[in-house]
Amino acid sequence: MAAPCSGGVGLALCKRLLDEDGRIHLCIACRNEQKSEATRDLILATHPSAQVSTVEMDLGNLASVLRAARELRCRFQRLDFVYLNAGIMPNPHVNFKALWHGLLTGKLLHMLTTAEGIMTQTDRLNGDGLQEVFATNLFGHFMLVRQLQSLLCSNEKPSRLIWTSSSNARESAFSLSDYQHAKGQESYSSSKYATDLTSVVLNRKFNDQGLYSSVVCPGLVMSNMTYRILPIFLWKLLMPIMWLIRFFAKTYTLTPYNGAEAHVWLFKQKPEYLDALVKYHSCTSGLGRCYVEPRKMDVDEDTAEKLYQKLLELEEQSLEKYHDLLD
Repeated sequence: MAAPCSGGVGLALCKRLLDEDGRIHLCIACRNEQKSEATRDLILATHPSAQVSTVEMDLGNLASVLRAARELRCRFQRLDFVYLNAGIMPNPHVNFKALWHGLLTGKLLHMLTTAEGIMTQTDRLNGDGLQEVFATNLFGHFMLVRQLQSLLCSNEKPSRLIWTSSSNARESAFSLSDYQHAKGQESYSSSKYATDLTSVVLNRKFNDQGLYSSVVCPGLVMSNMTYRILPIFLWKLLMPIMWLIRFFAKTYTLTPYNGAEAHVWLFKQKPEYLDALVKYHSCTSGLGRCYVEPRKMDVDEDTAEKLYQKLLELEEQSLEKYHDLLD
């Protein structure tokens, strides 16, 4: 199952998975029926014999997540792979002063490849009373995994969770005392660092039940989310420069196809041999060759455990609110 996959890396991932194995049953999750059917049609246009089903799910809406999970439990006996791709970056702002400082101090390339110090967002509360970025980028996924545990654990073959993280995931943007990032301006970075922590602790909790979790970074991909950062005409002016930068910054994957490289690579690996403390980065050489680079994550396992307990507490509060959507 891929959630969501109506465009960008998610859609490219679905097509590439079917290129690898046309026998798989692919369940795609989108926010509404129209997007689900449109995405299904796009996949079937290139893979007409593929088995593709849909489920309606908005990962930023807990009721929607619970309804979708209930439907999936009725439909399937097991899930082999769950790709957790949802990510939003509302109202992004670029700090051009920081960019100029990075140029003067020789840190510009690092800043351009990680967005460290140059990207801020304005977050808000969603309908569930949660910070919107936290809810969509992390907590909706967490609730989904918890609700699908019976389809993921104690099966004959291992099941896999593959989270889309980011090179922008930074410990400095995250705080356990404000894990929803209500008080800061780097909600995206905080949510992605929390994603890394969550994956680490899930391995500790569930590997012995046959569930394995990994995190990937698709690199800088030109997607709807990216295009909202700057005006379109600026991106058009910058694109030749970005292609040139790729000779020096291998994470400038640029296209959704290239960005899905690590996701597809993990599809072909045995999870028992993967390092739970590694993030797998999609990379593209200056000449366009795609490859995967594993990098150790800067995560503290004690912090990961404490975050997990906070997520469980929040889950308990949420399930009390939506008890009518449980079996």
